[in-house]
Amino acid sequence: MDKLLALLQKYREALLYLIFGGLTTLINIIAYVLLARGLSLDVTFSTAVAWVISVIFAYLTNRRWVFQSKASTAKQLLLEAGAFFGGRVFSGLLDIGMMYLFAQRLGFNDLVIKVLSNIVVIILNYVISKWIVFRKRS
Repeated sequence: MDKLLALLQKYREALLYLIFGGLTTLINIIAYVLLARGLSLDVTFSTAVAWVISVIFAYLTNRRWVFQSKASTAKQLLLEAGAFFGGRVFSGLLDIGMMYLFAQRLGFNDLVIKVLSNIVVIILNYVISKWIVFRKRS
């Protein structure tokens, strides 16, 4: 039991990121399906709105539970949130671009592309969050 607890503690951050990354992806996909399939809105527009919703969720969960941010002043919070959302803009544009190219232009199944795109985005977002946004500052 102690070995299991030690392993969980050692990989706590990565495990929590996977859990909340999975929930973020689920929120992104559900929002996309509701907009694109449920309301018959444009694929690119639906992707963008789903992105905004999921990024807000991701920031709140990553800040609090995954990386346990210690930012407390208004300046620290603004810098942190700015870096987080800036990184997400980059990955969000990648998501939108992949959806536009592969689903809308080339006609691949939009849900398959959405899932594959989100895998790429989760990996990229972890790197940005870990090494830029929530890095431990001395």
